Amino acid sequence: MQYISEPMFHAFGVELAIKREDMLHPVVSGNKWRKLKYNMLEARKQGYKTLLSFGGAYSNHIHALAGVGRELDVTTIGLIRGESFANDNPTLSYARHCGMQLYFVDRATYRRRHEPDYIEELMQRFGPCYLLPEGGSNLLAVKGVAELWQEVSEPFDYVAVAAGTGATAAGVISGAPLATEIRVFAVLKGAGFLRNEISGYLDEMGYTTPWRLHDNYHFGAYARISPQLVAFMDRFEALHQIPLDPVYTAKMLYGVYDQIRQGAIPPGSRVLAIHTGGLQGRHGMETRMQSLRTHKEYAYE
Repeated sequence: MQYISEPMFHAFGVELAIKREDMLHPVVSGNKWRKLKYNMLEARKQGYKTLLSFGGAYSNHIHALAGVGRELDVTTIGLIRGESFANDNPTLSYARHCGMQLYFVDRATYRRRHEPDYIEELMQRFGPCYLLPEGGSNLLAVKGVAELWQEVSEPFDYVAVAAGTGATAAGVISGAPLATEIRVFAVLKGAGFLRNEISGYLDEMGYTTPWRLHDNYHFGAYARISPQLVAFMDRFEALHQIPLDPVYTAKMLYGVYDQIRQGAIPPGSRVLAIHTGGLQGRHGMETRMQSLRTHKEYAYE
């Protein structure tokens, strides 16, 4: 747990702490460690020696799964959305280095990843596999994320977490004390569907606490960034020595700062922000980030 000191926080009487889930593991960090924990135990219980999953060319999940496969000496297969021109990016290079078998599929085929017929085709092609959804998101993942509350001993009024598929947010919500409100910051455009996704997980878990979805801090779309966001990241990291990833944690923290400034998080509140890791994905965006540092709108106030 790391506390953040800022003049604005003192002015509003707000306390902000960051739970450094990015420090759980050097490769399988943050929510990926927690989401894979019970899935790996279940795969072992069922006797599977091969893990198959889906992801984009810069997927934190694919990167983490490849690292798990290497550490535990199990076969991993990644079905990657898009063409193989992305084959040389840092995420996929690391996955190949770990021994993951990569197969690139067009977007139309990738959209079939939930269809039983397509899954059956994959099982026939690759043999018996333990199938992990995109992002590793399922009820076992939600159960693993909820365990982070075992390491939080202090009370907080609000908890902030970024959301892509909704499983991490559902885990945070399902394990939270009832007096805590969860603020979920969507990182992709048009994320209204996350309300149903998260609610579906919570219904199956049978436990919930108040939560709210914020879908106006996506900066254009998933993996899109802006000069203002990069300026915020640079300032935050220089002041607090906490590395951020531009896809998830930076957007979430930008939203937290904005809501404190606007009074949407009331004065006197204690806030906990969950750092979900994902720092490996930053490597593929460094060139873009550097170009935005020269943009006329590069500033955060």
